[in-house]
Amino acid sequence: MLRAWAYLSRVSDGPCSELVELARRVGPVEAAERVRKGEITEGLAAATDARRHTDHAAEDLAALERCGGRLIVRDDDEWPSQAFAVLDGEPGETGVQWVPPLALWAIGPARVDEITRRAVAVVGTRAATSYGEHLAADMAGGLTGAGVAVVAGGAYGIDGAAHRAALAADGTAVAVLAGGVDVAYPAGHAALLNRIGDRGLLVTEFAPGVRPTRYRFAARGRLVAALSSATVVVEAGARSGALNTACWARQLGRPVAAVPGPVTSAASAGCHALLRDGVLLAAGPRDVLDLLGPGGPTSG
Repeated sequence: MLRAWAYLSRVSDGPCSELVELARRVGPVEAAERVRKGEITEGLAAATDARRHTDHAAEDLAALERCGGRLIVRDDDEWPSQAFAVLDGEPGETGVQWVPPLALWAIGPARVDEITRRAVAVVGTRAATSYGEHLAADMAGGLTGAGVAVVAGGAYGIDGAAHRAALAADGTAVAVLAGGVDVAYPAGHAALLNRIGDRGLLVTEFAPGVRPTRYRFAARGRLVAALSSATVVVEAGARSGALNTACWARQLGRPVAAVPGPVTSAASAGCHALLRDGVLLAAGPRDVLDLLGPGGPTSG
């Protein structure tokens, strides 16, 4: 059955609501067989025609085993059903379909279902200033000290500062990837991602070997938001990808906070726009912990 899930995970390029619904309705084995034979709707055929005749499932599962990883599917105890329950519907403002992942490829000792009970996404620009990196580290360290998992995208800048601080505080660092779990991206974070995989969690909806693309980065923002109880944007320019994650969090009904920066700093223009739009002002981890409350909100 895992081979069927692995095949389906690669057969469309990114989230596909029709594919998820088919697997839910008839099961992964039957769904995979129908896709291979082309016995599917016109819309699903359009999403899968480029890949349905090529089956990399055995190679993907072997690559995952070499990494010490696991494939998590909706029937598993580790599947965060509550966190993903809201991901059903039409395309939102981000242009990515509202659909739960078909499966999750993961490496690390932390469990996805446990993480989603109390997690915060700490996100921001890759081109972070020293101010932004300092505040990201302070935010992540304070959150992990309170038993909150820190979720980010593994990128340079704010993400990296948050991941490193979470690890330094012996907390749970979660990196949601825009490519395969075996693809170190960015390459300069290979050692950091390895540490996260050893002590926290690397997770993605993309099969091994898949390289990040612009569309996959957008899809990753949806997953970061869905796995987190709240999202805090530490530093983000007017066009930062972190705003995609904040947009998803707001659409999913999850709290969003932003850290203000110098009014003259272009690196904080996106944060200031969020604040003008009514998100919580977060000056430090205490503000975000107050937003979560003593036991929640939780995403899973």
